[in-house]
Amino acid sequence: MERVVYQQMAELDDRHWWYRARRRVIADLIQREAQPPANAQVLEIGCGTGHNLAMLGGFGHVEGLELDEEARAISERRLGRKVMSSPLPELAGVPNGHYDLIGAFDVIEHIDDDRGALASIATKLKPEGRFVITVPAHQWMWSAHDVVNHHKRRYSKASLKALIDGSPMKLLKVGYFNSLLFPLAVAERAASKLRGKSDGDVKLPPAPINAALEKIFNAERYLVGRLPLPPGLSLFAIASAT
Repeated sequence: MERVVYQQMAELDDRHWWYRARRRVIADLIQREAQPPANAQVLEIGCGTGHNLAMLGGFGHVEGLELDEEARAISERRLGRKVMSSPLPELAGVPNGHYDLIGAFDVIEHIDDDRGALASIATKLKPEGRFVITVPAHQWMWSAHDVVNHHKRRYSKASLKALIDGSPMKLLKVGYFNSLLFPLAVAERAASKLRGKSDGDVKLPPAPINAALEKIFNAERYLVGRLPLPPGLSLFAIASAT
């Protein structure tokens, strides 16, 4: 990703509605659908500035992996220990068969060889271990945001399902989330394109709007995985090691 993305992440990840609500959505999804064992061994691949590590630490002993040096340093301060830096798909030095739960939250879309990445991740899971992935949805929504973030692709529900079906893991569940705000996001991106405005930057909205957006997105924590939501900005999937 561009340096500015990591800087914005470090500045906003504890205040911006998207980061705050997404953590709760993912936490509930893991608790309810992935169901890791008590004191699980947890790994987050592509942990960025570490804004998910405390949440994941609620499920057991959490480790992080991040390639960007500055982002990794922030993660290490938050985690209080070293964060790994092995790239996908190799994951050199990451122990095989070690983890009950591996998360990759908006990471795999950055990887040229996404099939190779999932094959490698599968080797790091314990038998019956769970992999939780989120990715941006809808290639037709490609924008400056994807360019700045160095995305290789956005996914459809079918392509994410095919990716996991083609891996050594077994797909347990797949679906959309961030669906309640999807019409607003589509309208905003269309208006930005008409104005010739780049939407690559992430900015903190005024406090009342930030709070309202967080409340709407957060409401999905009770629905994701339980009900098939309509198309949204993101997709999730849960897979199991065989």
